[in-house]
Amino acid sequence: MGLNAATKNMTSNDISIKSDDEDKIIITQIISGQKELFRLLIKRHEKAVYGMGMSFFRNTEDASDFTQDVFLKVFQNLTQFEGRSRFSTWLYKIAYNNAINNITRRKDYSSLAENDIFIANDNPERKVLRNLAKEAVKEAVMELPERFRLCVDMFFFYDRSYQEIEIITGFPVNTIKSHVFRAKKILKNKLADYSKGSIE
Repeated sequence: MGLNAATKNMTSNDISIKSDDEDKIIITQIISGQKELFRLLIKRHEKAVYGMGMSFFRNTEDASDFTQDVFLKVFQNLTQFEGRSRFSTWLYKIAYNNAINNITRRKDYSSLAENDIFIANDNPERKVLRNLAKEAVKEAVMELPERFRLCVDMFFFYDRSYQEIEIITGFPVNTIKSHVFRAKKILKNKLADYSKGSIE
């Protein structure tokens, strides 16, 4: 599918586009002059960026300002995106750096497990599993230094790999793995307890 064909019927209300490849198609079209398509990127990713803002700043006004500022920076620097990673990874790195640069305004980082920002219309089984994951993450991050909590969130709630989290945060992969491992272990135990309870 050519770029023009892929974006011919796109509008700012088109929310069916999901893949990382389609992000790159949209970006190519924006850079070529169709700047109105930037609203598609905002629609696809603003919930995640806003969630990060809420985790750092803990109030809707600052999170909204943070989201707008991040997307402004993304728009201004879009030609620097080289496509070697997922666009969302590049975007989250900009968002993370923006939050850190505003550290004088920032309160303690609050894990996404504390809120329902990413709740979707899941079926009952997926809802239970998601809640178990949230409980595991909450328990895992309680003993973590604030700056490492985002690593666990990135893995469980942003669907980032260890390598992507390293790119976003600058933390060593082995450090990230150790913190995620703790959350995985807790989640495994909770899933085992849930399965046992279901059988009984």
